[in-house]
Amino acid sequence: MVDKKNTEELLLTKEGLAKLEEELDQLKNVKRKEVAKQIKEAISYGDLSENAEYDAAKNEQAFVEGRIIELEMMIKNAKIVKDSKKSSGTIVQFGSTVTIVDQDKKDADEETYTIVGSTEADPFNGKISNESPLGHALIERKKGEVVEYEAPKGKVKYKILGVK
Repeated sequence: MVDKKNTEELLLTKEGLAKLEEELDQLKNVKRKEVAKQIKEAISYGDLSENAEYDAAKNEQAFVEGRIIELEMMIKNAKIVKDSKKSSGTIVQFGSTVTIVDQDKKDADEETYTIVGSTEADPFNGKISNESPLGHALIERKKGEVVEYEAPKGKVKYKILGVK
């Protein structure tokens, strides 16, 4: 049986791929060595059956190796989504930066988000996933349109003020 999660394309921006590659490099070339050193030091304490430092280091090693495998798979399945030049600035697409305003609030502040893949999403830093309710509602919409979607607090309406 093929694991669907391991064969699915992963949509990323160039920046997102670079971050994954940087994390992978850090884990392989720095963290692995640190953990190996911790294990070696813990072994020197003797009796491994009651050695908390050894157990903690082995757990850390398992986490690091698991994350390396996960990152390698993500990078292998990555598909870089390029900005489309012909519709740039008019239609919201993966990689677009969108300025919106809440239509249900008086004097609402403008909000600006970049539409990215789920692995890059960071709403507090202005990056929302194309799979999120808002991101999904914005995709393929145009400047001036009002989008409506179901949020935990109920229906929400945003007007698209700009697309870059």
